Amino acid sequence: MRHAGFTERAAPSRLPHVDFRMNTFLGFVAIVLWSTSIAIARSLTEQLGPITTASGVCLLSGVLGCGYLVLSGWTPRRLLRLPALYLIGCGALFLFYELCLYLSIGLASSREQVLAVGIVNYLWPGLTLVFSLPILRKKASASLAPGVVIAFVGVFMAMLQGGSLSWTSFLAGLREGYVPYLLAFFGAVSWALYSNLSRRWGGGAEGGAVPVFLLASGIVLAALRPAFAEHPHWAARPVGELLFIAIVPALLGYVFWDKAMRRGNVVLLASFSYLIPFPSTVVSCLYLSVPAGPSLWVACALVIGGAFMCRCSISDR
Repeated sequence: MRHAGFTERAAPSRLPHVDFRMNTFLGFVAIVLWSTSIAIARSLTEQLGPITTASGVCLLSGVLGCGYLVLSGWTPRRLLRLPALYLIGCGALFLFYELCLYLSIGLASSREQVLAVGIVNYLWPGLTLVFSLPILRKKASASLAPGVVIAFVGVFMAMLQGGSLSWTSFLAGLREGYVPYLLAFFGAVSWALYSNLSRRWGGGAEGGAVPVFLLASGIVLAALRPAFAEHPHWAARPVGELLFIAIVPALLGYVFWDKAMRRGNVVLLASFSYLIPFPSTVVSCLYLSVPAGPSLWVACALVIGGAFMCRCSISDR
């Protein structure tokens, strides 16, 4: 995969539809890589703290990505050629998503709650499709509304955490810790907006700025770190996990997704991404040694089914 998705400089003989398919394929790869994020991020936040983890991941992946760009002949002048809305708007959404993601995972009261927080975070595929209506001017049928409702019912069940299916159990789950759920939801909204706006504002530009977004996010998060009383415990395991998450789901995943959103099949990728709650939950259960109850799997299935209905309701025109 030439230049790992950091540049868009294709050979003159390459056909546009080949680029379109390759970028779409890179989006599929990004979704698979992201299925490992929740589990490893929770393990890291337990050892380092959420802000230390977020800043470390973004800084490391940003430095590696920008270093590769420089070695490939990239110059800051090329960055300045990118649309200002893409750089500022999408950059701000990227930073906000990183902050929400790691705080929601790190502030979860238990590993069991992390599974539910992960499902809330994975509302973003369905929300990406919903936001594509006003932003990318897609067309939708009447089945969109039921799809959205079903996805949110899945979130409702995830937040019950094995309790009875009632409003009382839902409120009890909120009282146990509503902040992680709220952060996960805001993160889902910000990533859905990023996915659409990167297409609208930067789809026709040459190259992307994901490594720069990562580096800038890492610098901002590192500056915020003194405000949080974190006492990281560095050892071989967190160092290995930090290297993995910075290189694989963070750097490669985000770069591939940015290329796919700007020059791939947005609706196809958003519809495929509705499957991500299932492999992510499986990986989290195995890596964190947490059993998932039947209600969590039902919640996972509802979020997937709701996103699928959203996909079927939207015309890719």
